[in-house]
Amino acid sequence: MPSIVREVDALNPIEQLAGFLRDARHAVVFTGAGMSTESGISDFRSPGGVWSKHQPVYYDDFMRSRAERVRYWKMRQEMYAEFRGARPNDGHRAIARLEDLGRIVAVITQNIDGLHQDAGSRRVLELHGTNRVVACCVCGKEWAPEVVIARYEAGEEAPDCDHCGGPLKSKTISFGQAMPADVMAEAAGLAAEADLFLSIGSSLVVEPAASLPRIACARGARLVLINRTETPLDGSAELIIRDGIGATLGAVMDRIEA
Repeated sequence: MPSIVREVDALNPIEQLAGFLRDARHAVVFTGAGMSTESGISDFRSPGGVWSKHQPVYYDDFMRSRAERVRYWKMRQEMYAEFRGARPNDGHRAIARLEDLGRIVAVITQNIDGLHQDAGSRRVLELHGTNRVVACCVCGKEWAPEVVIARYEAGEEAPDCDHCGGPLKSKTISFGQAMPADVMAEAAGLAAEADLFLSIGSSLVVEPAASLPRIACARGARLVLINRTETPLDGSAELIIRDGIGATLGAVMDRIEA
């Protein structure tokens, strides 16, 4: 049985979360890197992750320096093999099923891997963009990432657009790059309307994404955390579960669909 840090009553935490989801009218799921580690994708910030091996490339440096673009594409090539083989896990599938059943209204994610969509989730807000598309930073022409990675592996250290000559970049949000204002506004609106905010696999330290559960709490939503480590919002949570995401959500779905 998943371990629980804080309970408001004597219910088993799985039963309690299932009850919260049954009662909610506007539940929102928020996911971070821990959601994808069970699919074999490394947490960028953890030991062994990409930021422990490479300094991040800042957006302004990428735009003005070919050397920085070369460094960027070296990192992307290393990351690509891991992302290419990843498949949705039981947690992704459970979240998609919750949407099918009308138990949640949307998924807000910090992840860039597209696994929520692969699992069947339909309303997914990607705060940090997606690695499923590469685009020209000047004219906007788009490519599938495998096409650009093939060019890199064939010797193009910093691939450029074949239409306008502009630099190519994954459609992810880089350090120093502005967050997508429309996506952030929609996410903030969802958080403000939520009566249940379920944060899964996020340390809740990366801003501005970490402001979303605070918005939900300020408007009276129940906050539930599924995360193996402590977060700055543990004291605001009504329920905290420190166990595997897939196993936890699978057990919750067993209760909901019983």
